[in-house]
Amino acid sequence: MPRLVRPDAVLVQAVIAGALSFAHLHDLAEAAGQHGWKAWAYPVSVDLLLVAAWHRLRSLRNEGESAGSAWSWFVVALAASLGANVATAGLLDLGDVPDWLRILVAGWPALAFLGGTLLVHRPTPPSEQEPEPDPELPPVVERATEPGVQVASAPALPAPEPAAAVTAPPALVAHAQKIAADHRTRTGSAIDTETLRARLGVPSPMAEAIAAQLV
Repeated sequence: MPRLVRPDAVLVQAVIAGALSFAHLHDLAEAAGQHGWKAWAYPVSVDLLLVAAWHRLRSLRNEGESAGSAWSWFVVALAASLGANVATAGLLDLGDVPDWLRILVAGWPALAFLGGTLLVHRPTPPSEQEPEPDPELPPVVERATEPGVQVASAPALPAPEPAAAVTAPPALVAHAQKIAADHRTRTGSAIDTETLRARLGVPSPMAEAIAAQLV
């Protein structure tokens, strides 16, 4: 017997709230001089920026990076949506919209385009470069010993004991592979051991063992 589909109260509430906010943004844009398809495009632009900012915010928080920029654009989109809901609640005469509101509505497309671009494109961290030798340091010159002079040889140091092999858990290696793939996608180069160690939060020997399995 087929199961009966029960409506989700939260989903229904979200659809109703979204439709009302969509209509309020359309009415405000039309009252501000944006007629036809342009009035319908405004609520789509505001809602898309809101969703994009929230998606970027969650991604940055999961990666442990700063989400200040995403928070800023989320607040901007939320203020535009909430402002339209309040303005159309009888507090604003839609037949006589003030000039400052017309300016804000007319300038929204450029602001939304800027926010969407900054949310999609993130700055690429500079690649770590090896330090170049200092040209001011004098070259090392070996001193020749005089004939007949014997130089006492230093006592031989005991050979260091081989370090115990470090074994990385398979789950940690799988997680490191995801981090390495994301690093290569963003920077175009393979991840180095120090960056991998910092992202995983493991000691250097463990990071070196994992990095050897990523090659």
